[in-house]
Amino acid sequence: MAAVNAVIRDRLNSEVVLIRTIGDYIIGAGGKRLRPALVLLMAKNLGYQGDKQAVMAAVVEFIHTATLLHDDVVDDSDLRRGKSTANAVFGNPASVLVGDYLYSRAFEMMVEVNSMDIMRVMAEATTVISEGEVLQLLNVNDPDVTEERYLQVVRYKTAKLFEAAALAGAILANAKPEQQTAAAAYGRHLGTAFQLIDDLLDYSGNAETLGKTVGDDLREGKPTLPLLRVLEVGTDEQKQLIRHAIETGDGDFVAVANAIHGTDALAHTRKAAEAEIELAIEALADLPDNEIRIVLTKVAGLSIARDN
Repeated sequence: MAAVNAVIRDRLNSEVVLIRTIGDYIIGAGGKRLRPALVLLMAKNLGYQGDKQAVMAAVVEFIHTATLLHDDVVDDSDLRRGKSTANAVFGNPASVLVGDYLYSRAFEMMVEVNSMDIMRVMAEATTVISEGEVLQLLNVNDPDVTEERYLQVVRYKTAKLFEAAALAGAILANAKPEQQTAAAAYGRHLGTAFQLIDDLLDYSGNAETLGKTVGDDLREGKPTLPLLRVLEVGTDEQKQLIRHAIETGDGDFVAVANAIHGTDALAHTRKAAEAEIELAIEALADLPDNEIRIVLTKVAGLSIARDN
């Protein structure tokens, strides 16, 4: 990861000062670096002996960072990772344009990796992520969103980059087709569980721990799984409250949180995340049985046993 961070710093060294400033700001804010870690772990698990893993991991982090920059503009967010968002500090135009720069830089760096298979995987991933963003936009303020539609957004918008990161690591290692399939499945299920827990934490965590404003999803009118569950099993009064909150985006957060805690919404969401983690761990059975596979198993467990 130190090597990855070195690549990130080096490739952010644009002659355009604002690009360096915003890039340093958002990447320097920290984060779990889980997606680039997946590239490193999968490559190592499958015996990769080359020197492209740090560049590929940085590519994944640049793509992820670009999506964050764009997301925060679309969502009008003002807090991420415990800091003011880049758009809150530098403005929306600069955030959008630097996000575009990071996407472009990521694909420029991919050329160095010299793998058409990886280019194909990452190109598909960025397309699917964009589709997920638009699907989520269509779901905003719609209380009639089904759980299936919600999960489609999760798999497109969040899980796809986890999947691509894990698969890229396997491709670097020239893994067998069945191993590549397993790596992709692990990443996909891990990413789905990760987002489910994020959506759960929006109603069970606190802003200081999460590093973002608790209740952001509600303010943005996003029908996430805890809300959808209340609409399914809540009382008529609870259902009416949640419908109004989703439709207007200005519901009473305390009342909504009480409705969520008054049903099994959080337990239902956690159970869905745990089911995804079980599938992720099952996928590891087709990968080499070594210490890195143990680490990947632990990563899966930690992804749902977190409070941020």
